[in-house]
Amino acid sequence: MAGANYAEAGRNRHMQADTATDDGSHFGSPPGLTIKVSTEEEIAAREADLDRANLYSSLGALLAAPASKEHCEALRELPLIEEPDTALGIAWVLLKSAAESYSLEQINDEYHDLFIGVGRGIVVPYGSWHITGFLMEKPLGALRADLRALGFERVEGVKESEDHIASLCQAMAAIITAEDISFDTEKSFFNEHISVWADSFFNEVLQTERAGFYRAVAELGKGFVELEKQYLKMSV
Repeated sequence: MAGANYAEAGRNRHMQADTATDDGSHFGSPPGLTIKVSTEEEIAAREADLDRANLYSSLGALLAAPASKEHCEALRELPLIEEPDTALGIAWVLLKSAAESYSLEQINDEYHDLFIGVGRGIVVPYGSWHITGFLMEKPLGALRADLRALGFERVEGVKESEDHIASLCQAMAAIITAEDISFDTEKSFFNEHISVWADSFFNEVLQTERAGFYRAVAELGKGFVELEKQYLKMSV
């Protein structure tokens, strides 16, 4: 189950163990070639990052549009946790139950009431709103600059601005799995563009009576963001 235990891996994904002598003779390699072999800690950290990226991707998909038939089927097929002992484990159980309880029509109606509405939904899914109280403000400009610096380009035809919660989750998934983006950059992006407002968004979803299926999504998102805050405080 993605993300459940990734914090245990630590921040060792950039470590490499030099297991050869200076001339590489232990491995029959040419003089001057140093052979690098992944340690168990490094492998575990890579797996943890893949779990994180998958969870961000899942949240992004669930928050970008009403959950699809495929999404709900995948959630229903999640293995049953008899006695979950973490906030994230409990959230997965709630989400699995919600996918089994709500129809696609109910989920579609709920999504539109919550996040779209007539003029505006019950909960605004944009970072600028939660940070400043207004849409399309300075936080969005700073986000766009950081995305350009990282090589991201806006997809033609997408109506939502880049500070939509789903877009940010998808961006984090890409950042985590990119080999040329450092951990410090990853941490900075999370702290500046997600950590500062995601709790406000998920709490608003949890507090509205209209939320049913998306209450479970918000529980997962809130628990995951809290775990990310702890994880990203760890030093490399």
